[in-house]
Amino acid sequence: METAQHICVCDDEAAIADLVGKLLVDEGYRATVCYSARQVLDLLARDRFDLVILDIMMPGIDGFACCREIRKTSQVPVIFLTAKDEEIDKVVGFELGADDYVVKPFKPRELMARVKARLRRSAPDVSRKSASNILEAGGVSIDEDSYTASVLGEELSLTPKEYAILLCLAKQAGRPVASGELFETVWGEPACVQGNNTVMVHIRHLRKKIAAVDSSQEYIETVWGVGYKLG
Repeated sequence: METAQHICVCDDEAAIADLVGKLLVDEGYRATVCYSARQVLDLLARDRFDLVILDIMMPGIDGFACCREIRKTSQVPVIFLTAKDEEIDKVVGFELGADDYVVKPFKPRELMARVKARLRRSAPDVSRKSASNILEAGGVSIDEDSYTASVLGEELSLTPKEYAILLCLAKQAGRPVASGELFETVWGEPACVQGNNTVMVHIRHLRKKIAAVDSSQEYIETVWGVGYKLG
């Protein structure tokens, strides 16, 4: 039987730490919950974890200092889960070695998607498909063999046209694509005003589906006067 992946959760607010621990257990993970950075460091010294979810603002040793200590001896993935949402805090967090940064209040579904994505990236590359079958662009992963697209490891429920639009944008590697070009490529008809409106509606639906997984950023950007691109 496969052993469940073990995740350490630390937040000095017990209600939040316990909630995250319950969410993880409900998803099939093992969760060890603690309420101070010192406890995290003690646990890591004697046990093996697949991921650490860490608050920043804690009394005594804060999350930044804790992450710095963790990185001296371990490359275990670290996700900061914190109310500190300033850009400088995110920059510091990533510079200290964090792998992801989630701002409170968080959406449980989004947090679990990020956990799954981070664990997947750190897992041994055993049965992963060849890179040629997977197209990664702007945070979106597209499997051209199975005609599926995912964000943070969670598959999006897309219509054929929505999938085709995402694929078209991804293949341009960040270059803006005009609405008319998208319409001609996806619908196979000459560009027209009505076609541009059709594309706009499909882009709106795509954004809504992606935001249901991760609302922390805008994946499909509007380039005014030009078209759309994957950020």
